[in-house]
Amino acid sequence: MTVLKLTAEQLKHYEELILKELRESVSYIENINKDQSIGARESSGDLSSYAYHQADQGSDTNLMEQTVMLMEGEREKIRLLNDAMRRIADETYGVCEMCGDLIHESRLEIIPYAIYCFDCKEKMEDKKRRQRR
Repeated sequence: MTVLKLTAEQLKHYEELILKELRESVSYIENINKDQSIGARESSGDLSSYAYHQADQGSDTNLMEQTVMLMEGEREKIRLLNDAMRRIADETYGVCEMCGDLIHESRLEIIPYAIYCFDCKEKMEDKKRRQRR
């Protein structure tokens, strides 16, 4: 059986791509944390950090919840990118964890932390859709 893997040159390319995405994600989280630490008063220019109306309070709460959800999504992306870096070190990066085929380069360019080829990912999504019915 032939062991499929990417070339050293390809691995280096994806390592650089992943490191770039990691830097962007960490910077994004740091900026959100910095904005949150400034506080509502300074960031809004408002004289008071308290909303005067219930609708304003609801809007503020909704915005904070959205920010937390975005940060959690970014943290998950960082975890996936770190896992991809581990696979690069192991030289298993770019190999579908389900079928063992190489993941197409166009998929890795868009989702550098992908662990499944397009066909296997599509099969998994179809299975999830059928289970929800």
